Amino acid sequence: MARHSAPENIGHAEGSPAQVLRPARPLAISLALSLRPSQWTKNLIVFAGLIFGQRLLDPTAVLQAAAAFAVFCALSGVVYLINDVADRDADRQHPVKRNRPIASGAVPVPLALTVAAFLAVGALAAAFYLRFEFGLISLGYVALLTLYSGPLKHIVIIDVLTIAIGFVLRAAAGAVVLNVEIGHWLLIVTLLLALFLALSKRRHELVLLADGATNHRRILQEYSPYLLDQMISAVTASTLVAYAFSTISPEIIAKFGTDKLGLTFPFPLYGIFRYLYLVHQKAGGGSPSDMLLNDRPLLLCVLLWAITVALVIYGPSQFSWW
Repeated sequence: MARHSAPENIGHAEGSPAQVLRPARPLAISLALSLRPSQWTKNLIVFAGLIFGQRLLDPTAVLQAAAAFAVFCALSGVVYLINDVADRDADRQHPVKRNRPIASGAVPVPLALTVAAFLAVGALAAAFYLRFEFGLISLGYVALLTLYSGPLKHIVIIDVLTIAIGFVLRAAAGAVVLNVEIGHWLLIVTLLLALFLALSKRRHELVLLADGATNHRRILQEYSPYLLDQMISAVTASTLVAYAFSTISPEIIAKFGTDKLGLTFPFPLYGIFRYLYLVHQKAGGGSPSDMLLNDRPLLLCVLLWAITVALVIYGPSQFSWW
């Protein structure tokens, strides 16, 4: 019997007359897709240290932050490879994830693990070269997220907290690589916002997969839409309150020499409400990165927030090229 190379199931059982086999991608492309470059927008939080550390106008600091971003993009790819190898059987039960290169068989498991090992060594070597403390945080990030791919993702509440802490480590790394102070308000807001996104993703999985949810991810049996909605409500309120306090706290006003950061509050308010609208009314939330890139109002909100923060912190007079 003739065999097709690396078929991709698009929703029909094997052997079904309606089954369509897509042409196999080149292995290199499948491997690159396994690194999930579309998800690297999550690593933009690394630049928070550059902005809030008041180093945005320092070319050397910009290059260091860009290098730190590249390191975390590589480490994210390592984590995604390990996670997809660990989840390959469960991913085959998911209507979308079953088309991932590792789950579909387009990328062999030994190759994925080999690439992950080489990429991890190279990225960590670069991290320690940039700054020793930055290397330690990078190593901690990989270790934590590797544990998440193993036992931590099966422990209720700890699973979403682990994801959120991964974002906190990114933010901390962006400050450490520049040797600037890590503001505790920045870390608190980052933790809460990341927790909001993680809980929303759990809700999306639970609603999308319905009765088959636990076949894809066992931890989903510990959650319910009602429980997740309660958690999301609490985290939403906490995030907005924490952000509001962070803009008017005496230490922030003293650090930046302005009390105008409160003017940026409408942006996170709208952004979170817009995200909730997409989750509840448009069945979104499965991929925060995709929602950010594909929803123009949400993307515009984030861009306007970043521009407004930069103008408030640095002042228009410092941007002589405007």
